[in-house]
Amino acid sequence: MLQDRLGKDLLIFDGAMGTQLQEKGLKAGEIPEMLNITHPKWLQDIHEAYLRAGADFITTNTFGANRLKMKEAPASLKEIIESAVHNAKEARKKVGKEAYIALDIGPIGSLMEPMGTLTFDEAYDIVKEQVLLAKDEVDLILFETMSDLYEVKAGILAAKENCDLPIFVTMTFEANGRTLSGSTPTTMVNVCSGLGVDAIGVNCSLGPDELKPIIEEILSVSHLPVMIQPNAGLPCLVDGHTHFDITREHYCASVLAYAKKGVSIIGGCCGTTPAFIELLKQTLPRQTALRKISNKTLVSSGTDTIELGKTITVCGERLNPTGKKKLKQALLDQQYDRVVLEAINQERAGAHVLDVNVGVPGIDEPLAMKNVIKMVQEVVTLPLQIDSSNIEALETGCRYYNGRPLVNSVNGKMESMESIFPIVKKYGGIIIGLTLDDRGIPDRAEDRFEIAKKIIAKAKDYGIYEDSIVIDCLVLTASAKQSEVMETIKAVQMVKTLGVHTVLGVSNVSFGLPDRPLLNRTYLTMAMTAGLDLPIMNPMDQEMMAVIDAFNVLHHNDVDAACYIERHVEQTKKPPVSSNTVFTLKEIVMRGIKDEVVLATRKQLEEKNAMEIINTILIPALEEVGNGFEKGTVFLPQLIQSAETTKMAFEILKETFKKDTETLKGPIVLATVEGDIHDIGKNIVKVVLESYGFLVIDLGRDVKVEKVVEAYHQYQPKLIGLSALMTTTVVSMEKTIALLKQIEHVCPIMVGGAVLTPEYAQQIHADYYAKDALQSVEIAQKVIG
Repeated sequence: MLQDRLGKDLLIFDGAMGTQLQEKGLKAGEIPEMLNITHPKWLQDIHEAYLRAGADFITTNTFGANRLKMKEAPASLKEIIESAVHNAKEARKKVGKEAYIALDIGPIGSLMEPMGTLTFDEAYDIVKEQVLLAKDEVDLILFETMSDLYEVKAGILAAKENCDLPIFVTMTFEANGRTLSGSTPTTMVNVCSGLGVDAIGVNCSLGPDELKPIIEEILSVSHLPVMIQPNAGLPCLVDGHTHFDITREHYCASVLAYAKKGVSIIGGCCGTTPAFIELLKQTLPRQTALRKISNKTLVSSGTDTIELGKTITVCGERLNPTGKKKLKQALLDQQYDRVVLEAINQERAGAHVLDVNVGVPGIDEPLAMKNVIKMVQEVVTLPLQIDSSNIEALETGCRYYNGRPLVNSVNGKMESMESIFPIVKKYGGIIIGLTLDDRGIPDRAEDRFEIAKKIIAKAKDYGIYEDSIVIDCLVLTASAKQSEVMETIKAVQMVKTLGVHTVLGVSNVSFGLPDRPLLNRTYLTMAMTAGLDLPIMNPMDQEMMAVIDAFNVLHHNDVDAACYIERHVEQTKKPPVSSNTVFTLKEIVMRGIKDEVVLATRKQLEEKNAMEIINTILIPALEEVGNGFEKGTVFLPQLIQSAETTKMAFEILKETFKKDTETLKGPIVLATVEGDIHDIGKNIVKVVLESYGFLVIDLGRDVKVEKVVEAYHQYQPKLIGLSALMTTTVVSMEKTIALLKQIEHVCPIMVGGAVLTPEYAQQIHADYYAKDALQSVEIAQKVIG
């Protein structure tokens, strides 16, 4: 079986498909997946060449074969996928080699919420359809060239819930070390490992040398087999065809170094050929090099990961309606803006994780959990703790959460463990175990310790081990259980010997007593000294937060006191953190709080005119977000949220102008070139340009050369933007530019896309190259003003 070889044998994947099809005769504007039907011999020959070169895997020509991308194809999705699988099987039969056929699933091609409109359930259904059409005829599912971790999660669940095939996942990373949606390699590994995939890695993106830091980070954290399929360097244009700049000898030497570090599945992406694979087979060792990976307890949002136990990790408690009348009412009224604002405040105050609890009598808790999770993860990047005693709500939260969550909670009752552990295992959560059972909360530390051992032992029956368990020894109130207060501290010390991390709801200790903050701070210090890793507390209490900063220095968690110095060197000059849930228009725009922007904009119009608001609030806010994006502190989802929120503000402001044409700059024509149905990048550029007040005319995707020329004559744009994702469609971009350049005094043309470089853009005679949406704005401002 394939699973028996993973992580042991060094296995070889095939190489590029698109560039091979180009050499066979794929024309600009043709749908590559249709060649499975119209030119099956081409596909069979390519598969056969890779197999004869030594590949252990061949990948079906189904990268874009989903209902969205193929809706205008002349054949049904069923015909396309079945033909692709047939071609791969025919090649394998002809070669007579034992090899694995991977169903290739690429990005859906539409932005998921909150960046776009595609919902999690829609993404799930699209992938489910692909899987069901091929599951009985292929050997594994390969998700490749993925850039959105949330889309990956939907795809993994669609595959695992509808087949029992092995699942490989490779994502594509930018030069800044993150995916397009902002995920780090560690976050990708943590989330996908939790969901139970069989191999994890990186493909496309860059050449093997440029991918070094990304591959090494994946190797440092992944217990799973690591897979790599780099490009053959960077693309360039030679005689009207796309070529890549490194030789197969260079390529093989580079990936051999990764094989020696423990990569166990190696193939190629754009620009690689059967000759590359042949040399790989000759060069690489037959066995996977051993790696030693330490166990860590990691929780993740869609972009970032927190390691429990490295320093004290603060879980913000203020999204729990217990004892909060206004929050309870907001949840009952489905006024989730109050929840969102509270989440932002806690993030600003320094929380590392946020507890999300929507348990209010009379509420549809699963629905509320889904809505709150969705809205909170739109505006904050912190990992979330999904907290509920309602099992359906707990599972709903785990399913729709973008990341690897903390799950609160399970206890020592057999019924609790048997109902909660399957959910935690399925969604890859980190479970919090409460030291109580049918007897309630034991008075003695020793009894709580025994319950902790019972929870850990039972979790192993479900494949959940110590690095995925956090134990809560349960804080009792000093006002009612004074003699048991220290039993919790003692229990924490004992539980730490079991190899798990600990969590406590610290502020419970002071309930019913005066000067609660004093008791909370003192108890927090005692608990941290005993081994507490994760206090659940109010991060707005800056004195408690300062105690944690000090503890991290004295306990050598904060090396060289770097964080302490940063936060406290000018402490006297800093204002206290406010729990105010009223934000300025600038803050609303920067955070992307859509529910608040209309009212805040109208309020500003009572004091300022529209242009003053644009120039002194909106543009500075966008520039600040843009600077954060450039520095890597703001990620694409937040950039899009901010841009969309700004657009809503502009719509209000435009009502005060006599004519829209007097306020909008441009026009700018955008198009994804002929033959390319991937328009995610172009859509992002459109949103951001519009947020800066440019009039954008969007021609869509797969736009014929003649249609772009017609649009120029019709709209007389000041700038044209062309996008291409696939190497096979850059030729269409070159042809479009060539025809436009025949027009006298034609406007400047900017180009962008994953396969382009500044040098490549220059070769095809574009006037500007935009590496991302913000650079598109800079170009537009330079050209138009």
